[in-house]
Order: sequence, then C-alpha cells, then structure tokens
Amino acid sequence: MSERQAPARTRFSLVTRLSALVGTLLVLAMLAALGLDALFPGRPLLVAGLCLLGLLPVAIITLRAQVQPILSLFRALEGTVDSYRDGDFSFSLHWPHNDELSDLIAAHNRLGAVLREQRLGLAQRELLLDSMVQNTPVAMLLVADTVGHAGVIVYANVAARQLLAHGRKLEGHALRAVLDEAAPALREALARGGDGLFSAGEGENEEVYHLARSTFNLNGRRHELLLLRQLTAELRRQEVQTWKKVIRVISHELNNSLAPLASLAHSGAELVRRGQVERLPQILSTIGERTRHLESFILGYACFAKLPTPRLEACPWSELVARLAGQVDFSVEGELPPDPAWVDAAQLEQALLNLLKNAHESGSRPDRVQLQVRRVQDQLRIDVLDRGSGMSEAVLTQALVPFYSTKRSGTGLGLALAREIAEAHGGRILLANRDGGGLAVTLFLPGLPAASPT
Repeated sequence: MSERQAPARTRFSLVTRLSALVGTLLVLAMLAALGLDALFPGRPLLVAGLCLLGLLPVAIITLRAQVQPILSLFRALEGTVDSYRDGDFSFSLHWPHNDELSDLIAAHNRLGAVLREQRLGLAQRELLLDSMVQNTPVAMLLVADTVGHAGVIVYANVAARQLLAHGRKLEGHALRAVLDEAAPALREALARGGDGLFSAGEGENEEVYHLARSTFNLNGRRHELLLLRQLTAELRRQEVQTWKKVIRVISHELNNSLAPLASLAHSGAELVRRGQVERLPQILSTIGERTRHLESFILGYACFAKLPTPRLEACPWSELVARLAGQVDFSVEGELPPDPAWVDAAQLEQALLNLLKNAHESGSRPDRVQLQVRRVQDQLRIDVLDRGSGMSEAVLTQALVPFYSTKRSGTGLGLALAREIAEAHGGRILLANRDGGGLAVTLFLPGLPAASPT
C-alpha cells in the first residue's frame, strides 16, 4: 500500500462505519413498519408513529455510542493545545480506529515530538549559555527600567555578586542602592557615561577595571548591560614586558655608544702618553659625535616621558612648512590652508619631522616623500606620504606601540611620540598602506577657527 493510497482508504473506513449505522437503522425501520402494518392494517400514520417512537431511543443510543469517543478526543485535543501554549509538550494522544481522525492524531503527535526536541535543545543551550555567563571572570549586570523603579537589577553573574555584594544575590535590588556600597570610582565611572577605565583601591590594593555598557529594548522595556572586567593582572604583565623592552633598548644603545667611547678615550690617553697628539682632534671629534648621538637618544626618551600639555597658538602653515623643509626634504601636495592652525607649533613640528624622517627611511625616493594638509569638515587632515615598502599587517597593528621598532638601531619612539602629540591635541593618527606601494600616515586634529580659542 503506497502512502498516497493510504489516506483514501482511511477516509473510506469512517464513511463505511457511518453508512453501516444509517443502513442498519433503515433496515430496522422497514422491519418494524412491516410488522406493525400487519397488526394495524389501513392505519399508516399510526404505523409510522410507532416506528419512530420505537427507533428513536435506539438511534439516540447508537449515535451517542459513536459520537462520544470523538467528543472525548476533541476535548483531549483542546487540553493538549492548552499544554503546548503553556510550554508543556509531554502529552500525546491515541485513537484506536484507522480513519481520518487517526491521521490527525498521528500528525498531532509528530508535532508534539518535534516541539519536545526543540524545547530540549533550547534548554540545553540555555544551560550551556548560563554556565558560560556564570563562570566568566567578567562581571555582568543586566539592569531594567520597570514601572516606578529605574535601574532594577534583573540578572547578575557570580563575578558581579563577588565584586559588588560579597557573593549575595543582586536580582531585584536597585542599582543605585548596590552602588552606594561599592567603590566611589565605580559610581563616578557610571556617572560619566560611556565606556572607559577606572581604578579602585590605593597602593598595592589598587585594581584597574574596564567598564563597557550597552542599551537595548527587551519585551518593550529598556535594558542596560554593564560589563566590568578586571585588567590589573594583564596591565601589570604588559607593564613588566614594556619595561623589559625599554631596558633592552637602552642597554643596547648605551653599550653601542659607551664601548667605543671607552676605547677612544683609552686610545687618546695612550697617544698623549706617547706624545703622539696628531690624531687627538679626530679622536675627540668622534667622541663628541657619539656623545651627541647618545644625548639625542636620551632626549628622545625624555620628550616621550615628559610631553607637556600643548600650548595652542596660531601657527601659519607656511612658516611651519618652511621650518620642516630646512631639516628634511619633501614636497607639498596641493595648497596649504590659508587659515593658521591652532596648535603647539613645537610639538606638531616634532611630530611631522619624525614622520617625514620615517618616510625617508622607508626606502622611498626623496622626491616621492610628500606632505598634504587639508580641512575636512571641522577637522585638519595632515598626510605624510611615501612610496617605500609599506608595512605588513602585523607591523601595522604594532607600529604605534611605544618602543616597537623593526629597525636594528630604532628606538620605537618616532610614531609613538607622534601619536602622543596628536592625542594631546585631541586628535588621532592612522596608518595605511597606499595603492601602488608606500605608506600613508594621517594626523587628524581639531580644526579650530582662526580666532583665539576660548
């Protein structure tokens, strides 16, 4: 029997049962009519009335016996649908007959099985997600604005409970009441709004945290998710690694400078002892050159460590470019802005000088090193362009980190100092490889009007 023929046969069985019931009642009615007609000849109305009176109870009982299971089945279906609506998919139904209703019950049971499997999968995923959230070291708080109560905590993981309530449950408490017992730095960080770092504690007990927050609507209600991540251990590890790198760089540079100086001083002393002073000027000149190089090296570190707050003054672009041109070769791409820039001229000159020297050291031809200055909406955009070898993706991600350098004798401070100067001015710096080869270093600075800043 094919699946396409099966439904037709099951439907036929139900029709057969109903037809047999009607046929049986008709046969009984005919037999009763014949028997009564013999008893009451010539009285058809009386015969018909007696037939109906005798067959009506039989018909009612027979129809009730046939319809009652169907009504019970419909009530069972109503109950299972209500259970599905309440999220209970554990019920299934049984129908003993092979008819259309059995097809309906089979489809109903298959639907329940699918819903049970989906509910089980969702429960397992929810359990996995809850385990991950509860055991993550990041403190998580979900805060909702309810009617009449702003900032009620609706979810808090284990890390949040340990951080803010010594392990106690936080759900149902007002965020403001919980923060009253927390560190003042956390309250200030939340009051500032947005993401950021803050420190709690003092001295050896100081802890650094990163606060991230986001808002969304859930079930038509505004919610805010707060994430607090402790960064103390990671920052200390990075700090140690940075100091190790600084010490290695300084040690390397000092050794490269002091060893020749000691050798030259010894040679000079030996020549003086022998009375051979002809080579003394050359030795002293070399000592002076190495000393100036070492002084420049130390000065670079000092400038990076003690960068003062910028003193903003009107600086004409023509004067700034002229001072740069006296120290390094480059060409100006396009026209310079007619309005002066409100910057710390000495700091910006140092930043651009570092970038232009880097461009020359990239392998670019000197005539392909360019400086371009434009006003883009309310910002100044300064591009230093070259046609050198560019940077790999790995170097691009690290190039702005202090003391990172791919040069054997590099200090890793040129780009880092330019970044510090740009950010001190309220701007930023970007690095990108150029189409056709080379690197573009872009400074974005606030484009203040050509009037005294307030």
